[in-house]
Amino acid sequence: MFQLTRFVVVFFLCFLIGLQCFHTARAAYPDRPIRLIVPYPPGGPTDLIARYLNEGLAKQLGQSVVVDNRGGAASVIGAEIAARAPHDGYTLLVATVTTLAVNPVLLSKLSYDPERDFLPISMLALQPYVLTTHPQVPANTVTQLISYAKANPGRMSFASAGTGAGAHLAGELFKSMANIDVVHIPYKGTGPAIIDLLSGQVAYMFGGISIVQPHALSGKLRMLAVSSARRSFSLPDLPTVAEGGVIGFGTNSWNALVAPRGTSSDIIRLLNTAVNNVFTQAHLKEHLKRQGIDADPGTPQQLAAHIQSELLRFKLLIKNINLKVDQI
Repeated sequence: MFQLTRFVVVFFLCFLIGLQCFHTARAAYPDRPIRLIVPYPPGGPTDLIARYLNEGLAKQLGQSVVVDNRGGAASVIGAEIAARAPHDGYTLLVATVTTLAVNPVLLSKLSYDPERDFLPISMLALQPYVLTTHPQVPANTVTQLISYAKANPGRMSFASAGTGAGAHLAGELFKSMANIDVVHIPYKGTGPAIIDLLSGQVAYMFGGISIVQPHALSGKLRMLAVSSARRSFSLPDLPTVAEGGVIGFGTNSWNALVAPRGTSSDIIRLLNTAVNNVFTQAHLKEHLKRQGIDADPGTPQQLAAHIQSELLRFKLLIKNINLKVDQI
């Protein structure tokens, strides 16, 4: 009887020690480097945002954060790697509108699902597109551009970086809501699209602020409006497309931080607080603004609602224009 009692006491003590070690281990997060997967090559806006994020998170969390660029297939490759990673908080994904809202409704075969495989942490930043025309187009406002397009149905064209790209879908949304007949010309990247816009081969495009603004300042292009629902911090004097007459129009590229589903709620809360501390800093907001990017952190719930709203928006749009892409 005495031996049994001693065994129970020893077992109970071991259990308490183990439980304490478990809670200590959880409380120690992060106790090793965090991997930040960027599903695009180095040098682009998503990579830029990730670099600011990794530096800020490292200071907030007291642990190194390593950027891992896994570009390819319109962010599918990086998203797949993140979706299959352990849900321990040590692998995070800097996702985009393409990753979480376009690919799931555009691609017939996709190995990840934004709701099934990821948990939202926080929105990071918005990147409004700028509706930009060649100076030969007789339009200084959105209303004038629409009027000109309606007077010349099927004769105008707009450029994009490729079929299914965010700027392409912004252009299709504009066509649909403005009720105009304009031809889409897809290119293999933003660079070739800008070249043809500068030469007047196409009439207009939706392009990133950092891409089109230098040409507009030199008089080679004309910026009419920003695509976002609110005015951009980078171009506060430029009206929105909605203000220009297309009521309800609002779309932009965006980046968000997500974790593999199953990550603990404590880790999600800790990371959300850290992200908000980073992206509300005045100096960082100013740096991003100079790149045409608006810092826009928030709660996991706000990000989840935004993803669902965007999924619905693009599902309806892609169905409306009968856009089909088997693979990217």
